Amino acid sequence: MGSYYYLVAQLPYLVYGQPAPMSSEAFKSRCREMLSGSDAALLDFCTLDPEPAGSGGVLGDETVVSYMEAPVSTTSSFIDGWRDWERALRLNLARYRGQRLKWDGGAPVDPPEAPQEAMVVAKAAVMVDSPLEAEFLLDQSRWNAIESLQGIVYFSANTIYAYLLKLLLMERRSLFRLEEGFAEYKGLYAAIIERDGGNAPISIESGEPK
Repeated sequence: MGSYYYLVAQLPYLVYGQPAPMSSEAFKSRCREMLSGSDAALLDFCTLDPEPAGSGGVLGDETVVSYMEAPVSTTSSFIDGWRDWERALRLNLARYRGQRLKWDGGAPVDPPEAPQEAMVVAKAAVMVDSPLEAEFLLDQSRWNAIESLQGIVYFSANTIYAYLLKLLLMERRSLFRLEEGFAEYKGLYAAIIERDGGNAPISIESGEPK
């Protein structure tokens, strides 16, 4: 992965909670013209969902994923770290929400022990009474995790990948309303259990906006 000084130097500074200065799709189109072929190919893996692109993790509906397996590794340690962090967050949210609601089911698999920060954030989020405020807490934590994973080499491809993820978080926040926040919270973190005679896999619905 090379240096992208010219591209990164032009990017507006992003602040969580403020409107996005451009759409994520416009940014991706711009990046594809300036990145190397191998770096540009990894843009498709910069999503808010830890399931790898084209992973076949669909369970009857395009919005349902299991997170049974860790995402397949890419050539980017940043992208791999982000997807591992988000997967751990979602599995821990399913576990803690299931415990709080006293469900028999829970996370589809035991959440990984690392990163520990994801577990701490998940535990804090399920204690927030307002679903919308819980979502804001989660997305702020995601933002912080992205910055932590980005590293110190500022004009690298990692900065571009991190920028794209931040734009996605900003777009996600702009879609929230009180009712939507409640539906998002229930859909993404309630660890909805779909069983057929007790044998069907447990699944978590993805609330990532389309």
